[in-house]
Amino acid sequence: MNEAQAAPATGTAPPKSTADDPWPVRVVSQKIGAWITKLGWVWVDGQIAQINRRSGSRGLVFMTVRDPAANLSLTVTTSEDVLEAGAPELAEGDRVTLHAKPEFYPARGTLSLRADEIRQVGLGELLLRLERLKKLLEAEGLFDRRRKRPLPFLPTRIGLITGQNTAAERDVLMNVRRRWPGAEFRVAHVAVQGPNAVPQILGALKVLDEDETVDVIVIARGGGSVEDLLPFSDEALCRAVFAARTPVVSAIGHDPDTPLLDYVADFRASTPTDAAKRIVPDLADEIDRISEARHRLDRAILTRIDRERQRIDAWRSRPVLARPETLIEQRAAEVAALRDRAGRSLEHRVRRADDELRHTLARLRALSPLATLQRGYAIVQRGDGHVLRAAGEVGAGDPVRVRLAEGELTAVVTSGEGE
Repeated sequence: MNEAQAAPATGTAPPKSTADDPWPVRVVSQKIGAWITKLGWVWVDGQIAQINRRSGSRGLVFMTVRDPAANLSLTVTTSEDVLEAGAPELAEGDRVTLHAKPEFYPARGTLSLRADEIRQVGLGELLLRLERLKKLLEAEGLFDRRRKRPLPFLPTRIGLITGQNTAAERDVLMNVRRRWPGAEFRVAHVAVQGPNAVPQILGALKVLDEDETVDVIVIARGGGSVEDLLPFSDEALCRAVFAARTPVVSAIGHDPDTPLLDYVADFRASTPTDAAKRIVPDLADEIDRISEARHRLDRAILTRIDRERQRIDAWRSRPVLARPETLIEQRAAEVAALRDRAGRSLEHRVRRADDELRHTLARLRALSPLATLQRGYAIVQRGDGHVLRAAGEVGAGDPVRVRLAEGELTAVVTSGEGE
């Protein structure tokens, strides 16, 4: 026998397990039992999934307590006296708080709880817990309206999480298909109350949220008591809905029922029927709207055509379009008038210039030396061309040129004025 096999007899455990020196099952079982025993007494919150009062078992009661938000459960053993003292009317589905000690049974390798106190959670306590959870989720922003996603106008496929063959399922399916006959569904049937509700709803939500063809998810259930609707106020479910990629519609109970899911969901419908009205449009209404829109469009087009026709008629009634040559004739008349005016103005200016020219010529002739010569006068110039104005400007023997009205004479001065 090796050291590990001898350990239980000596009361010591091997410090380490190796491939060459493994622990026997009994050693592992004992170590697990020792670790669990160190946990001591704890308070546990859960939901009764099963209760079995066995007669002839020394007054023992065996229960299965399930976690409300996970598919986990533990067996609880207690006495009839403990149960009668703390929760005499305990039934399956009830929430409890129990004081228990974990126990490990090496022979079967099972873990259970041994309870010495059981408290049934009443309605008041449940409501108080829900209020605390509501404040916590609100403080974390799970109720913030700004993060709520809009519902698609016409979803390709609708995911529906509801109980099988329930009135809520019929209401959603019937009203959706009545409003939009071509709507497609992917339905996930789950428990909508009791200890299995939350794990099944969480699983269905995960499957539908991962389906790319699902555009909106509806979680629907009919009305019920506060205890019946507790799964829809579960913290794990609220957080899963908040983290979902797909918009989620809460359609739980009737209008007064407000589980915490209503605050977290992207849209809260007052009833399953109301959810059907919110997730798809009414085909008849849409056809009416399209017909009305087409009618308005037809009226608008006809009105525009009439207005343009009247405008064209007004243009056609104008003289320039009724008799287009009128514009040419008007412009031709204007050109002829301008041409006549230009001719008259030019003729007038020419006559005036002719008169001015004749007057100028007459003045020039009157002032011209030639005119003086015509009257018998002559112009005497020295040889250098200087015009003589006094006899003293030349001397005897100087040649001079005499210019007459017709021709010139050359002469020589014989005597001066002073001689």
